[in-house]
Amino acid sequence: MPSYAFPQDLLDAQAALDEVQAEHDLFAQVLPWSADAMPGHRPENDAGHGYTPEQAERLAAYRARILDLTTQVITHPYWETLPGPDRVEARTVLRHVNDPDGPGA
Repeated sequence: MPSYAFPQDLLDAQAALDEVQAEHDLFAQVLPWSADAMPGHRPENDAGHGYTPEQAERLAAYRARILDLTTQVITHPYWETLPGPDRVEARTVLRHVNDPDGPGA
């Protein structure tokens, strides 16, 4: 796979996006299965009590940060320096640059 000279700010934005996405995914694993309380759920199954206000706020903050970082990555001026097919391949390389066994490993 070809190597690309990604600008540092683009690499930083992708690294931050990867980190925030991983934090979001870990947090989402401990959330109740429903955002809203489900009337009639079995008391022994506390999973239907809905998100607390703090959980909902934290989840919204993760989603807002993910949206901001995704926007930074996909609208970065670097992409305009590459022709279409190279742009697609470079975006794929960037998405995996921080993988343990990816191009940045």
